[in-house]
Amino acid sequence: MLPVLAVAVAGVLVGHQLIPDKAGLSTILESMLPWVGLVIPLLAVIGLLARARAGFVALLVPVVAWAVLFGPAVLPKNSAGSAELAVVSQNIDAGNPNPCAAVTALAAQQADVVAIEELTGDASSCAANILNPRYSYRTSSSSVAVWSRFPLRQTQPLQLGLDWARALRTEIVTPQGNVAVYVVHLPSARPDDTAQRNRGLTELAGLLHDDSAQRVLVVGDLNTATTDREFGVFSGFQDTQQAAGTGFGFTWPSVFPVTRPDHMLFRGMSALSAGTLAANGSDHLGITASLHLS
Repeated sequence: MLPVLAVAVAGVLVGHQLIPDKAGLSTILESMLPWVGLVIPLLAVIGLLARARAGFVALLVPVVAWAVLFGPAVLPKNSAGSAELAVVSQNIDAGNPNPCAAVTALAAQQADVVAIEELTGDASSCAANILNPRYSYRTSSSSVAVWSRFPLRQTQPLQLGLDWARALRTEIVTPQGNVAVYVVHLPSARPDDTAQRNRGLTELAGLLHDDSAQRVLVVGDLNTATTDREFGVFSGFQDTQQAAGTGFGFTWPSVFPVTRPDHMLFRGMSALSAGTLAANGSDHLGITASLHLS
């Protein structure tokens, strides 16, 4: 029995995209896929109690599968080059009891670009009071906004699966050249309702692949994990956490993060560092990255 279970765990890890999507359960599984590895030590305990030597040998199969898929995420990265663009982002949560604390923490990072999602009500006033004096350039669309040390131009609101524009595209004019930046908050995904989120992903991916800019950065709450089968629409883009971060960089829920719906995707640049920031009252951790543009 133990060898069968071991092979089954390996099959889930490697072939999760082949599992039929019944009632959205695949979305839950794929969003938390690295956690499937926790089954392996449980099986090891079962094998130890049963004194099943063959089972222990079989456990090498899921161990190797997990190591190949996720081992690189836990190893330190070596990055060369100088950071020319530092970016922070956070879904600060429309229900945050103290949004000013979250905005203040983002400002304290002294990044070149600050992107915020779910910026509503009192949070908008906090952001204006705290960030406007520090950043000369800013733009927004609905509840997403971006502040920049560098000039912004050609801002366009984007709907992306919604009936209102909860995303935007702008261009940051840096000394090393322009960077097209998409600040997005895609529709939410629930186990039994992912159609709207998927439509938003598809629309965003279409815009990205048609974008002629040499350098493109996507920042925000995409409401999907890199292990989700739908994430494949972003072929040609890298994730800063995967490229330059150590660990999985889980951001949600902030009390005990088990998945990463928040991302910075890039093309035409290189990531030098990536990490997470404290929640400060939000249900999402913030994310940060530094990029080399030349």
